[in-house]
Amino acid sequence: MHTYGKIGCCSFVVAVILHLCTTVFIYLYLRPVEVAHQEEKHTIGLHYITVSSFVLLAVSCLISRLLFQEQHFQIVWRSLLLGIGQAFGITIALCCSANYTSLGWYIMIMSFFHFSEFVVTSVIRPQNLSLESFLLNHSKAYGIAALISWIEYWTEFWLFPGFKNAYWISMVGLLLCIGGEILRKTAMLTAFHNFDHLIRTRREEQHQLVTSGIYSLCRHPSYVGWFYWSIGTQIILCNPLCAVAYTFASWKFFHERVFEEEVTLLHFFGRDYVAYQSKVPTGLPFIHGYNM
Repeated sequence: MHTYGKIGCCSFVVAVILHLCTTVFIYLYLRPVEVAHQEEKHTIGLHYITVSSFVLLAVSCLISRLLFQEQHFQIVWRSLLLGIGQAFGITIALCCSANYTSLGWYIMIMSFFHFSEFVVTSVIRPQNLSLESFLLNHSKAYGIAALISWIEYWTEFWLFPGFKNAYWISMVGLLLCIGGEILRKTAMLTAFHNFDHLIRTRREEQHQLVTSGIYSLCRHPSYVGWFYWSIGTQIILCNPLCAVAYTFASWKFFHERVFEEEVTLLHFFGRDYVAYQSKVPTGLPFIHGYNM
């Protein structure tokens, strides 16, 4: 693992521990408080935890800025953000009102996905590790899509609060995200140094065609995992509009991505890749890739 990966892991773990300790302190502080309904105490606790999360992030980043050089600081504050997000999601899912359980799951899934992308990259391709490996700034479209999903969630939560309590639907989304995450990370670790977040335009000397393991079942398992993970995030939130939109947008993105990537793979590996194509599907629905 690259040194940057170790720094990120330490920062992430510290953030999780500090946030959970803060949460325990808040609930111990609120325990003797008398309220008319238990639901009210959960709401008060959520407000305290939300404010404490921002304060903890600000203080942690300030201390890190004083202790670390610029490059290390950029990794540390991102890892702290994701660590606090992970702990915040756990807290909401387990300790707050049942109305916010699915939101807690969503925050946990998002935080872990982005942090694990950085950590796994630090293991399989340490020479290519950078701040972009977090995929936090993947693209403008990715950020806009996330923002729209949050707007839909809070709008529907305000207008139809009971609609967001369909736990069996959220559970389906959670399982879809977990399965997609496992599939993607398995693909990354199987391909190891042959994997890259970007489409390569030039074949490296050690670049090999991977056809074993999970790649014997589908040609693009990392894309398959990300495809179903993205849809699952909206099912967790019970966002019907974004669930449909994410399905269409993700399919369109991967349809173009697979086509472009297979052009280069055919250039790199020639007949070997043609033979591989003839035996193994892409794994993505109604996407066949580039055929000679």
